[in-house]
Amino acid sequence: RAPVKYGNTYRLELNKELFDGVRFAWIHVKGATAPWRITGLRAVCQIKPVNYTGSFRCSDPILTKAWYMSAYSVKACLDKSYFGTVLLDRGDRISWTGDAHVAQAAALAAFGNFDFIKLNIDSTADQSNGIRSYSLYWVLSLLDYYRYTGDAATLQVYIDNVGRKLDDAYSVFGKNPKLKFYGWDERLSAGFEIWFRPCAEAQSAYQMLSIRAWEEFAATMGQFGRNDLRDRYQAYARDSIAELRKNGKWSTGLGLHAAADAINTGVLSPTEKEALLEKHFVDRVTRLSLSPFNQYFILQAMARMGKYDESLSSIRDMWGGMLSYGGTTAIEVYRPSWNQAVAPNAAVPNSQSGLVSLCHPWGAGVVKWLNEEVLGIVPTTPGFKTYDVLPHPGRTLTQVSGGTLTPLGEIHASFDLTSGICELSAPEGTVGRFGIPKAGRAIASITVNNIAVWDGTAYHAVTGIGGADQDADFVYFSGVQPGTYIMSVTYHGKTPAFAEPPVIYAAQSLKTDTTTSGDWGGVYGKEGHVLCNYLGNGQDEKALPSYVTSLDYYRAFPKSGTPDPTLWAAATADRRALAPNARNDFERKAACYSNDDQTMTLTVGVQGNRAYQIALYFVDWEKNGARQVVEMFDATTLNLIAPVRMVDSYSGGIYLVYQYDRSVKFRFNKVRGSLVTLSGIFFDAAGAAADRVGLRVP
Repeated sequence: RAPVKYGNTYRLELNKELFDGVRFAWIHVKGATAPWRITGLRAVCQIKPVNYTGSFRCSDPILTKAWYMSAYSVKACLDKSYFGTVLLDRGDRISWTGDAHVAQAAALAAFGNFDFIKLNIDSTADQSNGIRSYSLYWVLSLLDYYRYTGDAATLQVYIDNVGRKLDDAYSVFGKNPKLKFYGWDERLSAGFEIWFRPCAEAQSAYQMLSIRAWEEFAATMGQFGRNDLRDRYQAYARDSIAELRKNGKWSTGLGLHAAADAINTGVLSPTEKEALLEKHFVDRVTRLSLSPFNQYFILQAMARMGKYDESLSSIRDMWGGMLSYGGTTAIEVYRPSWNQAVAPNAAVPNSQSGLVSLCHPWGAGVVKWLNEEVLGIVPTTPGFKTYDVLPHPGRTLTQVSGGTLTPLGEIHASFDLTSGICELSAPEGTVGRFGIPKAGRAIASITVNNIAVWDGTAYHAVTGIGGADQDADFVYFSGVQPGTYIMSVTYHGKTPAFAEPPVIYAAQSLKTDTTTSGDWGGVYGKEGHVLCNYLGNGQDEKALPSYVTSLDYYRAFPKSGTPDPTLWAAATADRRALAPNARNDFERKAACYSNDDQTMTLTVGVQGNRAYQIALYFVDWEKNGARQVVEMFDATTLNLIAPVRMVDSYSGGIYLVYQYDRSVKFRFNKVRGSLVTLSGIFFDAAGAAADRVGLRVP
């Protein structure tokens, strides 16, 4: 937007009331004849005032910082009457119902601004932006709000509204729900690309989300005394999962996101969960979504399976990676390998919808997750009249503390597994259950306020605590009355170590070549080549190897226009242009496929599992400092199989060389410049590039 001039100053005004702002800006200097400097720079904006009433701290500073970075992402986007998002170039300054589900969840734990959350629930009650899943996320938001506040009147107002949403989901179960969005991840059809390329994974995920919403609403209606609605929606869930199970292998086809949503239904068998765990949640690369929004639901699923060490590892990879990049707020989409390709605080790759927001509160789900799953504070009846505090520090944390605001006051807890000192404070009107984590060790004794209450096997009565028992994970104190309790725990043994798996990519990134330029003959393409758009009008000059069965370009255009952005030179002796043949003859054409808006893709179909080398050629023909990144996916699973690679400083031409053994998909993402382009594809025998590049991973 054009800045407004006031005297000798300029102000970027996104709206008349100056709500929101710009957290990150670039000033482009086109030229200067003398040294210059910027003075008097001010940020002029408003956000909704809110205090931190919740807290979280642990022995890993990365996790602590991730909590506060994510909470601040929500705080920075609170507008006068709704939960917003700083979206740099898309102009949709509204509360998106699904995005707001995660932002509101974080606000429950970090701010306790219940009145404002209710206001946003009210304003989005009939607004899903045409996205079916967002209607169901609104239902989950309402249930979250009710659990935390006990506001039965608001729940009562919206029972019929919820019913319409849940009935709509049931009406399309087993059919094509015509989804318009489920997430930015490639496995979910890359955001709005789902409009043109239906995605089975997204449809499966939506089915599982539907079952989860039916189950959770049914449980709430049972608490609420509406057994008719409890029975109705339990039947929806029961009958739908039974229909799916008629195919004995129904769950084997679920991808990461559908698997997470399936686990979150709470209706899977142990065998089904274990199979999904091994397939999707062990590998550090494949268990990460491109979007921290979707990662919230993946974290929830991992907690349901008791995989807290793996969950914390994935938080370190995603949110810790954002911190390493330089983020002070959550980023809209993120991959850990960006940090190997992008300098700290440098421009990040475009997403499929344009510029990536560097301040997006839908990435804040880790706030509520850490408070509920690691610190362990959760309501067991609406409004925290009864509650649990069951911490899960895993095998890597030695200390965790923090608090959550309830309508009755703050519940605060701390656990130090090294000193054995634990503390709980709870407000009047509450009754709790407090768990002392064993963390893989034995608990020999516990004192409460200097009184011995546990001798390793038996409970000895103490004022304020109703009883105690134990299982493999906790010693539980039940019937805990309001007050403050300081506990001293004597542990025996040592917590087993957690073996962090390495980051392993399925494909090999062999090398980057900036010397061959357009003279590919004798270096690349011994088994086949593709000179992109070399013949014009979207026609390639190509000779494909026998094992390549197809080439599919998507959103890669020979666009109309003057000059044609896909044909830089019809005849040239410039060595940067690809030679017409393996003899490296002249004259040459400088051609490409391009997208001047967002991203484009290439899918290469390969017969069987035959190892091969593939080299991609790019050239910044106009020497305008273009930058783009390349993502590489398995074409069947759409799992990321190589680190993100930056194509930078390539006015002389550059090759990225990979090795894989099956069909592959590449996505080309603009970072800077007018175009994202691809000029050539070359096939060789596996192992042809001997100088493989070593790649660091976080």
